[in-house]
Amino acid sequence: MSFDTYRDVWVFIECFQGQPKSVGLELLGQGRKLADGLKQRLCAVVIGKETEAAVKESAAYGADRIYVVKGDEYENYSADAYGHVFLKLCETYKPNTILVGATVNGRDLGSKIAVSLHTGLTADCTALSVDEETQNVIWERPAFGGNLYAQILCADTRPQMGTCRPGAFKKPERRENNRPEIIEEDIHTPESQIRTRVLEFIKACEENDMRLDEAEVIVSGGRGMKSKENFAVLRELADVLGGTVGCSRAAVDAGWMPQSRQVGQTGSTVTPKIYFACAISGAVQHVAGMSGSGTIVAINKDETAPIFEVADYGIVGDVFEIVPALVKELKARKQG
Repeated sequence: MSFDTYRDVWVFIECFQGQPKSVGLELLGQGRKLADGLKQRLCAVVIGKETEAAVKESAAYGADRIYVVKGDEYENYSADAYGHVFLKLCETYKPNTILVGATVNGRDLGSKIAVSLHTGLTADCTALSVDEETQNVIWERPAFGGNLYAQILCADTRPQMGTCRPGAFKKPERRENNRPEIIEEDIHTPESQIRTRVLEFIKACEENDMRLDEAEVIVSGGRGMKSKENFAVLRELADVLGGTVGCSRAAVDAGWMPQSRQVGQTGSTVTPKIYFACAISGAVQHVAGMSGSGTIVAINKDETAPIFEVADYGIVGDVFEIVPALVKELKARKQG
């Protein structure tokens, strides 16, 4: 297979109701590193009924070129419609590398594209780089339950493809003066080819509940919280700080918290400004999902707990004494 005709790094900008999701914008930062290493362009791919906001944000976050496909049939994601568009674009422009967010839709689309193009796809990547000698992308991801990291190459086929979790990388700096090339493609998918359609959307959380990947402060609890009711202690701290509550897998398995609140390898990857790990031992699977946080505060009775190895600040003691004391002090400072 000759790779000479395969050029550029593509990033799929996933949207919901016309607004781009953060993961695509985060991946533009990683895409820029790969594009510079490969000496190629960074391209965004925007598909939807309303595309203006996604095009604007893709430009601001550094895309050199933006492929835009508009149509009523693309208002909501479907594997048939979006897959059809992506394959048509790939046939025409032959990308070297494709990055997709590891969301529910992204995982679906990425696998469909990879199978159709007879190429490989590396899932849940945590680090990306370029092998200067071979010009292959090095896709790094956790393996064997997070106990080691594997480096995977797609040496024999193109495009090279990988998915990355939301929150695994930070967004690049905005460049308001960036003026990318905009290429609008008139690609439509007949209704007869779309086998599924969205009937309605049901919110997975309360109106006032913040998404983990959008929160600047996360207060997480683990097995040491002892019960579902005890998470109210953490909720109070999160409310004072304007954040939200997360948890470890142990809390989900115990039925204390929903899976949507789980941080870790089998949950969400988060990068808040402040992360509180309360009564969490610090297993490698949990650390994999929060180690990129700005400041990590650990509270645990066991001074030998592994969580203290990654924490910026560690407090050894009873979470049910320390957290209420923190809340009291923070409220007093706000009032003062």
